[in-house]
Formats: sequence, C-alpha cells, structure tokens
Amino acid sequence: MSKGVLFGIRVLDLSRVLAGPFCTMILGDLGADVVKVERPGLGDDTRHWGPPFTRTGLSAYFIACNRNKRSVALDLKHPRGRGVLLHLASQSDILVENFMPGELARLGLGYEDVARVNPRLIYCSITGFGHTGPRAKQPGYDLLIQALGGLMSITGVPDGEPMKVGVAVSDLFAGLFAAIAILAALEARHFTGRGQWIDLALYDCQLAMLANVASNFLISGERPLRYGNAHPNIVPYQLFSAKDGDFVLCIGNDAQWRALCSILECPDLAEDPRFATNPDRVRNRQELIPILAAHLSTRPREEILQRCHELGIPAGAVHSVDQALRDSQTVARHMLTLLENGRESFEVVSSPLRLSETPVRYRCGPPRLGEHTREVLLEVGYSQAEITELIRSGVIAEASNSPERTQGSEPPVGEKPERHAPL
Repeated sequence: MSKGVLFGIRVLDLSRVLAGPFCTMILGDLGADVVKVERPGLGDDTRHWGPPFTRTGLSAYFIACNRNKRSVALDLKHPRGRGVLLHLASQSDILVENFMPGELARLGLGYEDVARVNPRLIYCSITGFGHTGPRAKQPGYDLLIQALGGLMSITGVPDGEPMKVGVAVSDLFAGLFAAIAILAALEARHFTGRGQWIDLALYDCQLAMLANVASNFLISGERPLRYGNAHPNIVPYQLFSAKDGDFVLCIGNDAQWRALCSILECPDLAEDPRFATNPDRVRNRQELIPILAAHLSTRPREEILQRCHELGIPAGAVHSVDQALRDSQTVARHMLTLLENGRESFEVVSSPLRLSETPVRYRCGPPRLGEHTREVLLEVGYSQAEITELIRSGVIAEASNSPERTQGSEPPVGEKPERHAPL
C-alpha cells in the first residue's frame, strides 16, 4: 500500500493529447504502472505543442498529463507491432485508447480481440461521441464538444457571443469519468473475475456536467441563458468591482445575505420584500445588482474581503494564473511538486487526491519517447536479442539522447497522422 493503492496494476495507454492521458496520469498517481504506447519518431501529438518547452525540449502541454508513465515506442501499423501489443495486453489489467470507433478493431486490436488473449482486461475507449448514434463516426474535439454539448451557449456575457471555457474542460471531464469507470470495473473484477469494455464519450460527459443547468431546463422547459459571471439560481453570486479591483461574492443562503447587508450598512435592504429570500433575489436581480454594485464600488477591496471573511461570507479577489499558483493556500496544500526525469527538473501542479493511507507518489517525470521500450519488453518476456531484432526491423524504437522535437516539427515524410478521436 505504501507504493499506492493501484500498485501491481499495469495500464496500457494508447491514448494521446489530453482526455486519455489525463485519465491514465490519475491511475499512475495512484500507483499503477502506466505504459504509454507511442508511435516511433513522433509520439503523442502534445510532445510538439509549444512553445513553451523545457531546456531539453519537453513541451509544457505534454508535461501536464504524462508524469508517472513509461514510454514504449511501438508501430501498430506493422503486423509484428500488433503482436507485441497483444502480448503486452495479455499481461496487463487496463487498456485506454482514443482511436476513432472501429479503427483498432480493423487492426485486430479491438476489445473482442484483446479479450481473447486476456479476459480480465478492462478496455476503455474514449471517443468524441461514443460507438453508437448518428455522430459516432465523427471526430470529437474539446471545442466542438463544448459547442454541441451546450456549454458554450451558457458561457459568456448575456449580450456577447457564446464562449468556450479557458481550459479544455470537456476533455478533462472525460478523463475524470474514465478514471472513475475504470476503478469501478476493477472493483467489479474482484467479484466476476472478468474485465469489460467501457464506451466513454466526451459528448456524454459534457451533457452530464451541465448539472443544475440541464435540470433547470428539464424542470421548467425554459432555455438556459448566459449570465456572464452571475448564477442562474443564486443571487448575488457574481463578479463585482470594488474601488480598487475586482472580486467575486458568493451568497449561498439568506443568513449570508443579511450579513452582507450589515457590511454595507443597509439593514433596510435585508428587509426589503423584493430581496429577503434567494427566490426573491433571483426574480428581482435586475433591480438588486445595480444597488449592490453602487455600494461596493465605493469601498476598498481588501476592506470588503476582510469583513466578508470575518462574517463567513465566501468572497475573494480574481487571481491571475501566476497569482493562483503562488498563493499561500497553494503552498500550504503542497499543490506544486518538483519533478525530475534524469535530465532536468521542473514544477508541475500536484494531484489533488489526498489519501491518508495510500498517498499519491510522484515516481518519475514525463518520459522521453521510447525511453522504456527495452525495459518493458524485457519484463514481459522478450529477450535482448528479440528486442534488438525488433528495433532493427522498425517495429519498436528506443529513446535517443537528442532533445525532444520542438516547434515546427512535422511527422516523418510519408507518414499520415493517426486518427484519434478527442482532443
């Protein structure tokens, strides 16, 4: 257990970019041995997504979701490469992939193919729209999913254009749901002795994450609107401007509302029947918000925040990313970790998982492409001579000592990009 709750579990990670790699990084943080299977010479697309790059050429994007993994460079287009993959799968517990529906099955690497060599394998397919339905064959990218899944329609200011969220949340939602489904399948395997197939779609995950907004529509029949930095069900719960800067105010109940009125020295506002309860404030937000904005704009921000903190009202300044990452709370929670990969060190955002008995371990930084090819194949029964011959024939590759590719990198001449689904 000291090595992680998933120690002894091997994960084959055939996914690229964000949703799948984010899922497998979570599993790796929990102790699983994650073997990242990548194309020789190119690897995960995000190895080349930059700048910024580290001193040795690792992209910041790749670093964000590929710690605690080992890299095997393996050509799945080569028949012998597919044989190597099946051999690896026969000695693994989990396989995660994000190819377009049907692509791996055409290579003889679909769930049924792999289950024949390992019935205990949990096989998680992450695609844009899943393997059924009219959009199943369409590629799904985060921006597209945010648009089709309703998120963009409720994001942005009311009279502005629909907006995407500033980070690829549809991908991240899918990565989280994939990790949950895999852990559930692992638990089920304790009782059944069998693995199973997980058909996980970014689109489905995005719909699920509409949460109360979807429920609002299903109950009322009214199309949800964009509220900018406000909330459809709670008032006041939004951005305000103080005399010297912006801050957010999150009034979650009527007691907090009355406390705010005391800060503003407006007891009559607390008793006003238009604003006395949250449903009243939601119905009359157009009258209330200008009143509050006028009062708050005349006061220093720190004074407002200090009084809010004293009275238990959730409120805070709007931090830039650099301010958030250097905040005292970030430091106290150890939410930044220094990783090393044998050639350099760099900071990453830590795992938010806090387990008292089986804490997250940071065993290694993101791997070089093919860094562990020989090591992993030796573990699953290949001899040194067999590995050398596979390298000579181009089926597998080992890491070079040269820096990773940087901006402007292109696939080798004649190579076509693999058709993976979500980004």
